[in-house]
Amino acid sequence: MTWMTRRAAPIAVLTLVAASLTGCSYNKFTTQEETIKQQWAQVQNQLQRRNDLIPNLVETVRGYAAHEEGIMKEIADSRSRLLAAKSPEETIQAANQQTTALGRLLAVVENYPQLRANEQFNRLMDELSGTENRIATERMRYNQTVQDYNTSVRKFPGNVTAKMFGFKQYPYFEAPPAAQAPPKVDFKR
Repeated sequence: MTWMTRRAAPIAVLTLVAASLTGCSYNKFTTQEETIKQQWAQVQNQLQRRNDLIPNLVETVRGYAAHEEGIMKEIADSRSRLLAAKSPEETIQAANQQTTALGRLLAVVENYPQLRANEQFNRLMDELSGTENRIATERMRYNQTVQDYNTSVRKFPGNVTAKMFGFKQYPYFEAPPAAQAPPKVDFKR
């Protein structure tokens, strides 16, 4: 009996230590997940703000650039995809497509100097510019929160707890591939 007691005591201590570490990690992961969800809501809030501005901007530009209908359709399609997105991954993909479409719209605007002089257009562009800055800030905050969480989930002993309770890594909100290309600037006017 003494031999069994000596052998069982270290196992009991190890189990107790592992259980206490698991509880701490579990609570930490739960808190971090809620922070990620809150930060994701901020990203969505800013994306919605941009979505609300887009119809006004498109209508203003449409009056000056009626033959650029393909870009207008692409912006409308990307807006619809963003509104229909069900997961962070779908939202990220739709937002990146929308960013690319808006970039093309801004390139069209460069060809219409009278549009840039339009007061309503300038006000919308200021709002859109401010919104894009807010989106960039919220994306950065979201990515930082995801990085902290994903690091915790991958590090020992947290990785054991994460696996045991099904905590998964979250995706980063990365720039679209089109953002890798340098913008084309033309001063030949």
